[in-house]
Order: sequence, then structure tokens, then C-alpha cells
Amino acid sequence: MTKTITNTTVAKQKGRPVNVNSVRQQTLALKAELRAQGLVKRGRPTVEGSKRQAEMARKEEMRSLSLLNGMKGRPVNVSSKRQQELARKAELLAAGLLKPGRPKMVKESAE
Repeated sequence: MTKTITNTTVAKQKGRPVNVNSVRQQTLALKAELRAQGLVKRGRPTVEGSKRQAEMARKEEMRSLSLLNGMKGRPVNVSSKRQQELARKAELLAAGLLKPGRPKMVKESAE
């Protein structure tokens, strides 16, 4: 004689019950339907003819011509104090007058 035990568990939905006829649920359903059709997009709309759009189009064109090699961010101001110092250090490093990296610590003798 064998026993067959059927285990039935009813899963209760957690959280607050959803009223399908509420205004919020109807607007969410409408937005989901429009999004599925491709009529509603997320984010800010683009402004055609803006300075940003023109810059992005120029960069895309340069990228397609392989002229935009490593140009990311804002352009470097070569006449700035920092860039002049970096150029001077690069010249010294190329001439062999400056060692690359951090200088070693000078140990004092224990006398």
C-alpha cells in the first residue's frame, strides 16, 4: 500500500493589492502600450540644430573618417602653466637629465 501525498501551496501576492481600475494603473498601462509601439521614449528630447547636436555630428563624422584618435573631453590649453611645466619635464626626460618616477628616500646615517 503506497500513500500519495499531494502538496498544494497557494502563493499569496505580497504587498498592497493593485486596483486595476485606478487612474495610476491605467496611465501605466497606457505608457507601457505606447512604449511597446515605440511612440514614447525615455529621457530628454533632443533639440535639433543646437550647438551640442552640431558638435556630436562633427565628432561622428570625424570618427567615421578615423581622424578622432584619442580626443576625449575638453581640449588641452597648451599655454597653461601646468601644460608648460609638463612639456618642460618631458623635454628633460627625453634629454636624460631627469629620472622617471618618484625619487628615492635619502636615508640618514645613525651616527
